[in-house]
Amino acid sequence: MRRLVVLGGGTAGTMVANKLRRALPTQAWSVTVVDPSPAHYYQPGFLFLPFGTYRAKDVVRPLRRQLRRGITLVPRAVDRVDPDARRVHLEDGSELPYDYLVIATGTTPRPDETPGLAEGLGHNVHEFFTYAGAMALAAKLAAWPGGRLVVHVAEMPIKCPVAPLEFAFLADAFFTEHGLRGAVEITYVTPLPGAFTKPISSAYLGGMLEQRGITVEPDFVVESVDAEAGTISSYDERVLPFDLLVTIPVNMGADFVGRSGLGDELNYVPVDKHTLLSTAHDTIFAIGDASDAPASKAGSVAHFQADSFVPNFLAHVEGRPMPESFDGHANCFIESGAGKALLIDFSYDTEPLPGTYPLPYVGPMQLLRETRPNHWGKLAFRWLYWNVLLPGRRMPVPAHMSMTGKRVPAPAATPSTPGPRVPAGLD
Repeated sequence: MRRLVVLGGGTAGTMVANKLRRALPTQAWSVTVVDPSPAHYYQPGFLFLPFGTYRAKDVVRPLRRQLRRGITLVPRAVDRVDPDARRVHLEDGSELPYDYLVIATGTTPRPDETPGLAEGLGHNVHEFFTYAGAMALAAKLAAWPGGRLVVHVAEMPIKCPVAPLEFAFLADAFFTEHGLRGAVEITYVTPLPGAFTKPISSAYLGGMLEQRGITVEPDFVVESVDAEAGTISSYDERVLPFDLLVTIPVNMGADFVGRSGLGDELNYVPVDKHTLLSTAHDTIFAIGDASDAPASKAGSVAHFQADSFVPNFLAHVEGRPMPESFDGHANCFIESGAGKALLIDFSYDTEPLPGTYPLPYVGPMQLLRETRPNHWGKLAFRWLYWNVLLPGRRMPVPAHMSMTGKRVPAPAATPSTPGPRVPAGLD
């Protein structure tokens, strides 16, 4: 009996375990998932909890019920991995031998990495990247009278890089709806030179922030937070005051990855970015947010990775060349408030572009354009997540990014030459 052990029961780990349990013969392979949490969280829903759009029942379900029959769940925390002995050492002292290991333990906020941040959490400093944090922020916003709201990103990479932008847009809509927008000053603070990592989408999203009266503070590398004084300071000596700080702390991979000598300085596992095989051990893969692949740390990436990963894993364990190459494909809905959203679709080599998705002209989703169908698509994805994605069923969209339906904007004009009109969706 060959042994597959999957560390982590989040989006990537659950999908991979379910897909491989179906693909691997039960008489020849055991499949084990290790995760100390009894719950599985729909993490995209954390964004909606502070604004009352979702409730707890929408984002939390028992982990055991999300795993297919024939998968063993071990509810323990991992202490370390011994890759030479092919053993997982658990914190209770027990061990799990494996033939192949999939690390899918994701990434988590680490407020302790920023001086003063962890100490300030709970009063005038909040985060929404954890279930507990999102629920605490919901209670805070329900009673907050207004003031200076700072939405802050500590460092990249982070889980779901568009989420802080979405929070800023939704906060603008939330306070407008409740008649408080005039009493709230919103500042978006980022270590990036603009609103996003890619030029076209950064310009468009930055314009959206400006239209909503949200100030952008770029290139802000945080040095410390002083919750008592209500200030956040950068290494270049900028000091911003706040009455409410909503922060996305430094994100890091699991500590056991570092203890095992399997990770980089942020505890992400170095992998081949196309196959997700560890660069150091040919019996270890890392998928989703746990790897150092230069793709977005987002649920859609885990989904597209899993589609490529399964045939690669099946070939690799039989000693055959891996047939698939993951291209960094990601797509993300960006909630913009008032019942509208954008959609971006990109990869390792192609930045978000305007157009339609998944079909040319027909769509029905518009890329880099605020529409109500995009918002409906974001809300509908929750049902698809629980009923199609997690069980390992195939989604009706291609795993590899396609240029079909996309438009490449003309180059920006030089000062002496009038430029063409910006394509629809970018004006």
